[in-house]
Amino acid sequence: MRNRAAASVATNLADVASPALAGAPSFNSRTADPAKQPIKRKLPLLDQVLADQQRLTAVELFSQFHEDAAEPLQARHYKRLLPTARPTSGQQYAFEVDLDLCTGCKACVTACHSLNGLEEGETWRSVGLLHGGSASEPVQKTVTTACHHCVDPACMNGCPVNAYEKDPVTGIVKHLDDQCIGCQYCIFTCPYEVPQFSKDKGIVRKCDMCSDRLAEGEAPACVQACPNEAIAIRLVEVRDVLEATQTEAFLPGAPSPAITAPTTLYKSEKAFPRNMRPADFYALRPAHQHMPLVWMLVLTQLSAGAFVGLLTLNHFFAPALLRGIEATLGISATGVTLLALLTSTAHVGRPLYGFRAILGLRTSWMSREILIFGVYAMASLSYALVLIAQHVQLSSWMPAALSGQQSLLGEMCAGLGVLSVFTSVMLYHVTQRRYWNGARTAVRFYGTAACLGIALCGLCIYGYAQFALGALDASLIAFGPRLSWALCLATLAKLLGEASIFVHLRDKQQGDLKRSAMLLAGELRNATAARFVLAFFGGMLLPMATLH
Repeated sequence: MRNRAAASVATNLADVASPALAGAPSFNSRTADPAKQPIKRKLPLLDQVLADQQRLTAVELFSQFHEDAAEPLQARHYKRLLPTARPTSGQQYAFEVDLDLCTGCKACVTACHSLNGLEEGETWRSVGLLHGGSASEPVQKTVTTACHHCVDPACMNGCPVNAYEKDPVTGIVKHLDDQCIGCQYCIFTCPYEVPQFSKDKGIVRKCDMCSDRLAEGEAPACVQACPNEAIAIRLVEVRDVLEATQTEAFLPGAPSPAITAPTTLYKSEKAFPRNMRPADFYALRPAHQHMPLVWMLVLTQLSAGAFVGLLTLNHFFAPALLRGIEATLGISATGVTLLALLTSTAHVGRPLYGFRAILGLRTSWMSREILIFGVYAMASLSYALVLIAQHVQLSSWMPAALSGQQSLLGEMCAGLGVLSVFTSVMLYHVTQRRYWNGARTAVRFYGTAACLGIALCGLCIYGYAQFALGALDASLIAFGPRLSWALCLATLAKLLGEASIFVHLRDKQQGDLKRSAMLLAGELRNATAARFVLAFFGGMLLPMATLH
């Protein structure tokens, strides 16, 4: 309407100001009588601009054409690929992929990348290959995949900052970029590894089914770009999706649909052979490394083991000797705890927004881990301050609530340390990956806590005796063999638990555990060998040497 109004005003001004612009006969100076020529009037600048705009009819016509259109101009090409109505109660939108029509041209990938302005190497839609059958009757299918907008999305349940939401009407799982802190935990929890981390922005992003286009009756970029119309948007019954998860009928080689209930519909007129597998099924690749997360977990387990070890020392030493050992070990464990807290921030893409990380307490184990670990760090710091105050005889300056609660604070630190390790175990368990299940992860994490905690206890006891006492006390000499044997047994138990994965190398089928074992014995063999050698040397050979 504004374009038409401006055009009308400009036309009226031009008609009044210049008859030549209003359709007067053209003027030819070589044939016309100069005396009869009309007098030219110089138009004001604004009137000249408005008059000149009337000659840009292509822009105006293009704008008017789209303004008056009742539906998108290309709707006739993809209208049948969209639902005829909005979802009702118990329904949601879902992708439908016709595997017989997909040729793997990746036009959908290019369109998605272009429309959403993705970074190099960032893809929200990918194309893979399935093959199987026999030499006489081979079968091959190309598959285009994106976010499955699951009924029970693991990314949303695991997010510690509530950066995901499932639209109550359309069922589309959307990511809230402004809310994200870039912890990348949703990549772990999603069995299909759909979310993509953007290093430049420090956040995770994913497909939202082009919800803004769907709201206007226009197809998503991938649907509109596919030359064979292999991708469509359909309405699905949530109840039917949940029932389909019971049959494990999804895609060959894909994780179990029972984990998140994906809604994408894959159809084909030909039945898949029983040996249908992804083309890269036998290509093993390690997951992306998160070294800050590794250091945080190891340091947390070390401090938890040290605080538990500190409690056991009460049964072996006299109070006078125990006071100095407790101060040395307690302060050391606290330092390790604070260092673990510091390294954890390096894992977050936007650490300044880390204060949001407890918003997902209702569903996210990461929020619970962050809360417990924060309380654990504060308790250990309070414990260390009490120990320092008593050591330098400044306990009168401490608050009365802390000054007389030294033993209680130590017990609290030990309990919170064990609880922190448990939340870390659950972080991996909820991903429902077999190698990360609760029992296996607990053996590894608590085994590390026991080995490193005993080792730190021994170092602190020996250091205190040498630097504070000047020599080993008789009780310390008697306690040494017990500590060495405890470290040897804990290390042996941990190594046996870690090595049990290699039993699955003999499995006939290449399941998840066999693939993990093959990866540890193959591409990661150097790192695996280093871990076992260092653990055997530091946790068994050195302690055994002290027994002689």
